[in-house]
Amino acid sequence: MYQLLETINSPADLRRLPRTQLPRVADELRAYLLDSVSRTGGHLSSNLGTVELTVALHYVFNTPDDRLVWDVGHQTYPHKILTGRRDRMDSLRQLDGLSGFPRRSESEYDTFGTAHSSTSISAALGMAMAAKHKGEDRHAVAIIGDGAMSAGMAFEAMNNAGVCDCNLLVILNDNDMSISPPVGALNRYLAQLMSGQFYAAAKNVGKQVLKGAPPLFELAKRLETHAKGMIVPATLFENFGFNYIGPIDGHDLESLIPTLENIRQLKGPQFLHVVTKKGQGYKLAEADPVAYHGPGKFDPALGLQKATVPAKQTFTQVFGRWLCDMAVQDKRLVGITPAMREGSGMLEFHQRFPERYYDVGIAEQHAVTFAAGMACEGLKPVVAIYSTFLQRGYDQLIHDVALQNLPVVFALDRAGLVGADGATHAGAYDIAFLRCIPNMSIACPADENECRKLLTTAFEQDHPVAVRYPRGAGAGVATEAGLASLPFGRGEIRLQGSGIAILAFGTLLHPALVAAEKLGATVVNMRWAKPLDVTLLLEVAASHEALVTVEEGCLMGGAGSAVSEALQQAGVLKPLLQLGLQDEFTEHGDPAVLLAMQGLDAAGIEASINTRFATLVESRASKVALKSVA
Repeated sequence: MYQLLETINSPADLRRLPRTQLPRVADELRAYLLDSVSRTGGHLSSNLGTVELTVALHYVFNTPDDRLVWDVGHQTYPHKILTGRRDRMDSLRQLDGLSGFPRRSESEYDTFGTAHSSTSISAALGMAMAAKHKGEDRHAVAIIGDGAMSAGMAFEAMNNAGVCDCNLLVILNDNDMSISPPVGALNRYLAQLMSGQFYAAAKNVGKQVLKGAPPLFELAKRLETHAKGMIVPATLFENFGFNYIGPIDGHDLESLIPTLENIRQLKGPQFLHVVTKKGQGYKLAEADPVAYHGPGKFDPALGLQKATVPAKQTFTQVFGRWLCDMAVQDKRLVGITPAMREGSGMLEFHQRFPERYYDVGIAEQHAVTFAAGMACEGLKPVVAIYSTFLQRGYDQLIHDVALQNLPVVFALDRAGLVGADGATHAGAYDIAFLRCIPNMSIACPADENECRKLLTTAFEQDHPVAVRYPRGAGAGVATEAGLASLPFGRGEIRLQGSGIAILAFGTLLHPALVAAEKLGATVVNMRWAKPLDVTLLLEVAASHEALVTVEEGCLMGGAGSAVSEALQQAGVLKPLLQLGLQDEFTEHGDPAVLLAMQGLDAAGIEASINTRFATLVESRASKVALKSVA
């Protein structure tokens, strides 16, 4: 099936092929990609849409000497396959296997690590200017999607690039799709550009006239990208100082390759508008690119199948249902997401309350300040955002929300480790970076029912509150009907023991309970990282010989640090073991395995306590044994 593809172990091998064989390479590459992802799971729709573009880029440009920077990077599987990693695709997104995103440590062809959107133009511009500074003749190419173009950082980079004399090419991969359906004025502008009657008419008339003269038709086809500048009105991109070319068909190698060859000879910043289709070549993905954005393993002949056994509800689903229920009760509620409608569980809310749903596009900074503006006018905004993406709106969180003490609820999905997406998407830092901000509060629900109740508690407050919860399902605790809340800033003793008390923040309560049963320890469900339940903490400290904190977040500055600070402030000296994510980036892999590697499963918690408090544990075991004999 892959006779040509198997001869390509690097782009140099690809460049030795005659151009006439490239369509076959693309067909084999698409088939291999579909077969590979169906076996491992991973991003599919976006990768099927970039097959021809990837082939053309590596065929025309002298990679890796010429730099390719892929925005977001979940569309780089064809790039990985063509750059010597074909035989490792079965390890994709698995522990010690290939990353689902570009990584500099993985290949010299991955010139810049990406996974958050809209960074490519800045990085490629930096590379282009560095080449100029060093007197090197090389090109830098940024490939960015239309969804990613909605972020301010992309326009900041373009504003800078337009006045720089360097060999930079920005390729707009316009597939009318990011992850959720695209929104905003820029997307409408691109759609109007593509569908303009004058442009379409001129193009079609020209084709009809020239089809009778094949040599002229071929010449016109090659010159089409340059002629479009006379047909399409002056664009936003030209006003930034770029030479705008396009739009052209991103699945037509006969258009792509000559166009890229021409652009490679041009000097200064160039902007190529390429139109592609997500899921190209696989009808099921073409019809539903959202469902096939990041599927698990599946049979390509059958497509995605509905599970016969209902899965446990996820924390994302808990949030989505709570949001709808609270919206019915309180008309002030508005829901905001930065382009993550499906990922954040807001599809039902969008359908039921369209006038109160706001997708601001890939613009996290704007999302936070937009919510602040709404809160100023008496509304109650709920911002549904991944923990890792809130990092991008940190200044706005401090300056625009917390400083003004506005009642914005942040529903932080993907808190903690996220498995296959790896370090770039892990929500490891939110407790540490939020708890140092005045007026902010942080709730850490231990299970699904507690998540629903703490969301209600957060919504009832008159200041900003974040509720952090992990990806996927929890312990399987059923959620109660209604909108009951829990006491603000209060924890609870979940298991009474003696000697050692484990203070658990979030879903690690459950492995802590398993470990505590073997140790005879007390377990406290702290619920809040800020405000800390200091009263409960001091009561537990007074009645136990040692304390242990457990959290699925970074140790440095996290909830354990908050406990240490509270004890010091109260003048309490007590042995304290802090368990959490180490000072390192956690790789991609199975979440359960990753937690175990961090010592945060039940066995790891028990082992750490036995190691740190060996004498105490042995002493207690002896006392229990003597009591049993007596």
